[in-house]
Amino acid sequence: MARRKASLKAVTEDDAPRQNRVNLFELAYQRIEDLLVNCELKPGRLLTVLDLQSITGCGRTPVHSAVNLLAADTLILIRPRHGLQIAPIDLARERLLLGLRRDMERFVIRLAAERASLSHRNQMLHIERLLRERRSTLSIDEFNKLDRRIDALILAASGEPFLTHTMRPLHTIYRRIGFIYHRLLADHADLTGTIDRHVAILNTVANRHAERAVTASDALIDFMGQMFEDMEAGIDPRLLDCSIEPLPGA
Repeated sequence: MARRKASLKAVTEDDAPRQNRVNLFELAYQRIEDLLVNCELKPGRLLTVLDLQSITGCGRTPVHSAVNLLAADTLILIRPRHGLQIAPIDLARERLLLGLRRDMERFVIRLAAERASLSHRNQMLHIERLLRERRSTLSIDEFNKLDRRIDALILAASGEPFLTHTMRPLHTIYRRIGFIYHRLLADHADLTGTIDRHVAILNTVANRHAERAVTASDALIDFMGQMFEDMEAGIDPRLLDCSIEPLPGA
């Protein structure tokens, strides 16, 4: 009995530091992801792991782990002997990937509508009400925080953990596109179009209308396709890659 207690104690003591490491990694990843989405880490910027430690306030090991994952997600480029670079935004590539996201979102949304628990559905309806109430006052920063919760909630409701790792980089990529569109492009600050499409998704998934939920998801992707058209028409290239030299007189 004494040997068993000692063994259990050892397992518990070994497991606690491991759990702390996981939590620190998640914290570092989320902080860096936030900085990517709101362009505080500008596309094209060169920096080091030490810079990211200073910016995020996280230690070397969790930051290094987060960088490796973000590199696998194609959001950070590792430049041997030169440090890191925030991946420049390639609008043609990200518009192409929107087709991939459309197909994957259809699969996720359908599963979520079919499998959502009562708790998931209640949370969706709560966020839906909040979006309706704040429809005309929500800032892009506030919306992006809610958007992350919506994405996580729908993935949890789908009941398939594999999808979380597959969808995560796509969600980050398009959350950043939305930030640039609504914050940095002239005359596009109005969020109501984006909010209305998310409200439709939440409502149809929460009420288990799978076909209508898929249609609502397609409507959001179509809306994002229009964002790309507007951005391609006249965005300053330096917003997509800060390493580009400004034009004389610009």
